[in-house]
Amino acid sequence: MRLWIGAVSAALLLSGCASVTRGTTETISIASTPSGALANVAGTDAPFSCVTPCVVEVNRNADITVSLSKEGYQPQIIPLTREISGGGGAGFAGNILLGGVVGMGVDAATGAAMDHKPNPVVVTLQPVAPAAVAPVVRKRKPRVPVS
Repeated sequence: MRLWIGAVSAALLLSGCASVTRGTTETISIASTPSGALANVAGTDAPFSCVTPCVVEVNRNADITVSLSKEGYQPQIIPLTREISGGGGAGFAGNILLGGVVGMGVDAATGAAMDHKPNPVVVTLQPVAPAAVAPVVRKRKPRVPVS
């Protein structure tokens, strides 16, 4: 019985290889041209804003959207996708050897095998087109014939 409890405990402790080797959070770098844009990051535990260039730490399993704005430039919204990375895939596959189904479940739930793309987020802001000026229409006075 003790052997069985020890084996189950070891399996639980070794489960989640990607969770252990990579962690459940990652750092996202955000930059813009021109710099100094306000970056609002949605999908984090608490709303987060920073001025570019900046860095934010997010959960790997979060749905992240970065919105950039700067006066005189068109706002940009960049949704980040989640993809299995090389290191995350290897950690996830390592669960077959060490953690089994429990480890795979932990990695899937925490998103430890995932990375957000694009990272870094690099955006070139486009200037707002100047407002068109309406042409000035001048009325001409009718000519009076000279006699």
